[in-house]
Amino acid sequence: MEKFGGDGVKTLWESVARESVRWLRSQHFGFHEQDCLLIHGSTINYADELTPDTPAIQLCDRLIRAAANHLFCGRSGLTFECCVTPVELRSTVTTLDGMQEPQNHGKTPRRVVGVGSVGRIPGKSTYAVYGPENGQVSFRTVNYGKAKGFGATKG
Repeated sequence: MEKFGGDGVKTLWESVARESVRWLRSQHFGFHEQDCLLIHGSTINYADELTPDTPAIQLCDRLIRAAANHLFCGRSGLTFECCVTPVELRSTVTTLDGMQEPQNHGKTPRRVVGVGSVGRIPGKSTYAVYGPENGQVSFRTVNYGKAKGFGATKG
């Protein structure tokens, strides 16, 4: 609402078929597999936009909440990799009853990866490739035009 206003939301709502809305509602928007979490925004909410400029303490918070060593997020539309190698990572929780015992989160290196986007920049698609066998992340860019599929066929 903040970014596009009521008119933008109304236009979107009127442009999408109800069948598509029902399908979209049925989808899972986070996938947790092995030590990786793929999510649109972050572990706070869908609109949380993590970028290379996000403060390290905020990245640590999102990684702890993810309970994963690799947090893949797409909200920003950027391709990036931010690594956190903690010497000591501890968190505390304060409830109405008072402060709870601190929790240690180990010294395992963790990272946040921006997975890129298609169409945010017209004619350009960027994406991340993750190799679970070795933990490596690489980034790719594909430029495209108006042709669909593998290119326009001439008739």
